[in-house]
Amino acid sequence: MTLQEIIEALQLKVLTQDKDFSQVTPAGGYAADLLSCVMAGAQRKAIWVTLQAHLNIVAVAALLDLSAIIITEGANLDPETIAKANEEEIILLSTDKSTFYVVGKLWELGVRNSRQ
Repeated sequence: MTLQEIIEALQLKVLTQDKDFSQVTPAGGYAADLLSCVMAGAQRKAIWVTLQAHLNIVAVAALLDLSAIIITEGANLDPETIAKANEEEIILLSTDKSTFYVVGKLWELGVRNSRQ
């Protein structure tokens, strides 16, 4: 499943610069709001689902080489965070839906975490 298909299926809003999302294939998914948990548990190229919306999420995603971050519950990002994500080539997506809903939909779409 490509990131483009996920964006369309979940009707996600792209917050960062456009790119060919059909060429991005996430390796799995991870959901957490505690940054240390993400650093310990998320696999490389995974999609991270969180309601966190601050600059540190970009640093964690860059460190782990994540495919994208889905920010849930309509959390607002400041322009500095979006600019840093563009600089680091981290894809930021958003939705008004809850983290629980997004994770359930990702599971339905076949997105799994190989670290079970």
